[in-house]
Amino acid sequence: MSLDSVRAFFAEHAPEIAIIETQGSSATVTLAAEAHGVEPAQIAKTLSLRIGERVVLVVTSGTGRLDNRKVKAALGGKPRMLDAQEVVAITGHPVGGVCPFGLPTPLPIYCDVSLRAFDEVVPAAGSTRSALRISPERLADLTKAEWVDVCQEPG
Repeated sequence: MSLDSVRAFFAEHAPEIAIIETQGSSATVTLAAEAHGVEPAQIAKTLSLRIGERVVLVVTSGTGRLDNRKVKAALGGKPRMLDAQEVVAITGHPVGGVCPFGLPTPLPIYCDVSLRAFDEVVPAAGSTRSALRISPERLADLTKAEWVDVCQEPG
């Protein structure tokens, strides 16, 4: 069902973008990088966060780690990861397949500047066996995301 909502999103907004389905799971950054032949940092992971009373999605580089100080400054509060049941209920996507596409209800979406290190990133596409290839700028444009700097500096 979740993969179907992502398919419908792309059919309407960007029919030229193909969803890639894999035999094996791509539910973790490591598995996704192996499945798609890219560096783990090139995987665009989507984090589902509660900040105060609001839920937001933050898309970061696969190796990015949130910096709580930066999140608080950029998004107005301390982030708390949603649990798996909340993730499915709010995004319609299972953990490991969460993406900013095909959401049942619009959510604020933020893209971390770490994604801009790549010409192309690989976000999930609504299931633990699906993804797509897209430029970070196109991802942000399609999802009406705001660019933020909320991850720790690499190294």
